Amino acid sequence: MIASPEASSPALLPMGFVDLLPQEAEAEARGIAEVMAVFGRYGYERVRPPLLEFESSLLSGAGEALAEQSFRMLDPSSHRMMALRPDMTTQIARIAEVRLQDMPRPLRLSYAGDCVVIGTPGREGERQIPQAGIELIGPDRAEADAEVVVLGAEALNALGIEQVSFDLSMPALVWNLVDSAFEGAKRDTLLHALDRRDAAAVAELGGEWSPLLLGMMDAVGSAQRALSCLSRLTFPEHLKVHVDRLKASVDAIQARAPEIRLTVDPVDFRGWRYHTGVCVTVFAMHCREELGRGGRYLAGQEPACGLTLHPQALLRVASALPRRKRCMVPLGVAKKDLSSLHEAGYATVAALGDETDLKATARRLRCSHIWQDGAIVAL
Repeated sequence: MIASPEASSPALLPMGFVDLLPQEAEAEARGIAEVMAVFGRYGYERVRPPLLEFESSLLSGAGEALAEQSFRMLDPSSHRMMALRPDMTTQIARIAEVRLQDMPRPLRLSYAGDCVVIGTPGREGERQIPQAGIELIGPDRAEADAEVVVLGAEALNALGIEQVSFDLSMPALVWNLVDSAFEGAKRDTLLHALDRRDAAAVAELGGEWSPLLLGMMDAVGSAQRALSCLSRLTFPEHLKVHVDRLKASVDAIQARAPEIRLTVDPVDFRGWRYHTGVCVTVFAMHCREELGRGGRYLAGQEPACGLTLHPQALLRVASALPRRKRCMVPLGVAKKDLSSLHEAGYATVAALGDETDLKATARRLRCSHIWQDGAIVAL
């Protein structure tokens, strides 16, 4: 019997999972450390939720929106179903609501870790996705929305990422309008048309709401242009509150960091359905890949907003981090000399015996320098 390729190749990994080799893994770790350092400087305290939770906990409440993207497995100990997290935001909400319920608000939390998603047909290429982010829990204010966006901009700046755009949306505006005015197949078809920006189909399906929906579709672009267009539309009271909040958040962001490039798309309703207010998607102008996403939601019964960055995407557009210099050191080198090398930014690679040709060994082990007679010597 001939073994299948799957059985014979130890290098074969499931679709969407990859090994990060030394330089890639080092770059990711250093990038995440830079981002988390920025968050820490502004009072965001780090938490670490587990990779696995019981399905009944992880996928309840707001977590129901994650169900279709969650891998599940049976716990052999409790015989209960568990799920791998596809997103960390709802876990942070659980921690705030249960474990940190007595801590004063506003509560500022940060996190970094891997998530695992099923993916969609044809887009299973990335299933293990690292995340790094912040959650601001407690106040339901435009100033809180602004803090999250401004902090995200500073984290990207720390990585040397330039020409960043923060694209604001209000998914609740679309969902509330469509859910209250349409139902069944017509509702689903209209949502599909809005997602495709098919003005003709929206005009046909929208009925009395067509002028408003088409006006919202036209109100896309720079924040000031979009808000000006929205101000000329007539919204019912239950929708106007969302437009007013969008404007207040834009004003708060621009007051705090006028240099940030802001755009608005009032008919963008993508993302998890647990978002309840202003949402943000982060892009770099020279790259179509999404760098991060966040928005306002309910952490249990508390208002909250957050931003999740995607470190692997960030590193693909960030300036390349300088490679750490490697210095070969002979066996028995003094501890104070090792410390001085480390303080100077070198990684030290120790000989494991009496090397007859230290330089040759250093080159073979990809070292750029050797420690010789108490000094650093370049190769």
